[in-house]
Amino acid sequence: MVTGAMVLVMFLMVCGVSILFSFSTAVFLLVVSLRYDPSFLLSYGFDAISAVVLLCVPLYVCVGNVMEKSDIGKSLVDFIDVFVGRIRGGLGVVGVVTCAVFGSISGSSTATLTCIGGIMIPRMIEKKYPRGHAAALMTHACPLGLLIPPSASMILYAWSARQSILACFLATVIPGLFLMAMLSICNIVMLRNNHEVEVEHALSGAEFARRLRTQSKTAIPALLMPIIILGGTYSGIFTPTESAAVAVFYAIPVGFFIYRKLTLHSLFETFVNTASTTGVVMIMIFGMMILSRILIMMDLPALIVEFLSGISQNPTVILLFINLLLLFLGMIMDDTSAMLLTVPILVPIVQAFGISPVHLGAIVGVNLGLGIITPPCAPMLYLGSRVSGVPVAEMLKPTIIFIIFAWIPTLAVTTYFPKLSLWLPKLVLGNI
Repeated sequence: MVTGAMVLVMFLMVCGVSILFSFSTAVFLLVVSLRYDPSFLLSYGFDAISAVVLLCVPLYVCVGNVMEKSDIGKSLVDFIDVFVGRIRGGLGVVGVVTCAVFGSISGSSTATLTCIGGIMIPRMIEKKYPRGHAAALMTHACPLGLLIPPSASMILYAWSARQSILACFLATVIPGLFLMAMLSICNIVMLRNNHEVEVEHALSGAEFARRLRTQSKTAIPALLMPIIILGGTYSGIFTPTESAAVAVFYAIPVGFFIYRKLTLHSLFETFVNTASTTGVVMIMIFGMMILSRILIMMDLPALIVEFLSGISQNPTVILLFINLLLLFLGMIMDDTSAMLLTVPILVPIVQAFGISPVHLGAIVGVNLGLGIITPPCAPMLYLGSRVSGVPVAEMLKPTIIFIIFAWIPTLAVTTYFPKLSLWLPKLVLGNI
């Protein structure tokens, strides 16, 4: 019956039905055919979405929208350009690092691509970067918002896996920085022989100091946000939910009075967009929690453990199967849906094989980031095409290069070197 429901979901998605309605149909089919008590499942779903920690979701969505409309991205770009803008391909490195910083502020890959991509891609094309390369690089850098905290996706992972939010935040920091470095290196190597790309002249010491002072004045208010949020959270001053609220109350006056780009009209649009996005996410969470509960009641995790045990007891092989599953799901649905569907099922499976759920969080984050930029579905790739005006076909060659030489090494290192993900959580929080 589960197989039939999943086949139905795939068929509906291929036909163009939204993910939300596709999975809702599967839930209805399973409830009717298996004769489960709807009142029990509905109350379970309602209890799931009543968790206080889920208040973080609309708050971080609001922060991302406020930052996008406040012109904070441009100040970050100009600040980082002071340090790495003088080498061939340096402007691409500026874009990647800015995506990482902006992602750590907004927690949203979509907001990062829309804001930073909208600034950087035209600037890179103006400096004679190949159009496909510029658009693909920014598209691949935007999922850094999923990995570098605070991340709304990691909050959802921690909630659904019943793990510490702080531990899950910390687990993705080093993989996120590793991916940032790999994307920057690939960008420089790919452009090393492209002499059409314009390189700005080297700055003298006095000119560097002057530009640094100038750009610091506009960038520091934005750079203070992740310091306030993460510092307050890790020191115990704020809970993760409270830190999200602090981020909103910090971002709004900064947008109004420091960057002076936020208006009452754009703030109203931000609140409307936040409300509509939150509504969609909460309905999705409600449906996914019911579906995952049905699958757990059918003892699906135990059946999968038994199946995998018959293949191998080696955690390396088990992690390979998990990676393939997550990559496939990431390619056909958005990261939130894939996470909510798989995490309640995968956590007992990895625990049965002695794998840390916090380590799994880092693997899930990298996998889903890779999935949303991997064809055929690749929602971020199509958004990158829309933001840049560059056809997807022109972005495919650099996309494949970035996947092979940046994303896959990051995924391999994250998966098979668990200390990379667990070192920071253990250092800050002790035993996890």
